[in-house]
Amino acid sequence: MYDDILLATDGERGSENATAHAIRLAALHDAMLHVLFVVDSDVYSAYSGDEYVDEREGPEHGLEEVGEDTLAAVRERAADHGVEVVETLQHGRPHEEIVDYADENGIDLIVLGTRRHPTEYRSLLGSVTDRVVRLADQAVTVVKTEVE
Repeated sequence: MYDDILLATDGERGSENATAHAIRLAALHDAMLHVLFVVDSDVYSAYSGDEYVDEREGPEHGLEEVGEDTLAAVRERAADHGVEVVETLQHGRPHEEIVDYADENGIDLIVLGTRRHPTEYRSLLGSVTDRVVRLADQAVTVVKTEVE
């Protein structure tokens, strides 16, 4: 049913259950698991970075390190289940990069995590998950993680 599954993750607790779900699905369907971490360009471009002399020390570099660590952790978990992984770290607006990656790589299913946010947060900022659900042509599975 699924040959290529995309797990889009930010490495936060809201992605924990989605990661486990995506790995189980990939193992069940003998599918390739694509894991995508997007370094949000809006986050680091909004930051002046005045206290950084070397631009590699700025927030962009820190976000890349988080992304690399996140991809490595998913790869290790997937290997425990015999699931092959394609790891990708990209820069851009997360919802756009996720949808574009899915379109360009023949993805059958996108798996995303979500967690509960206060109503005020959602009304002001929305969420990457909400945007992907609205924009993607592929099936999208949203997996909730309760965060205390």
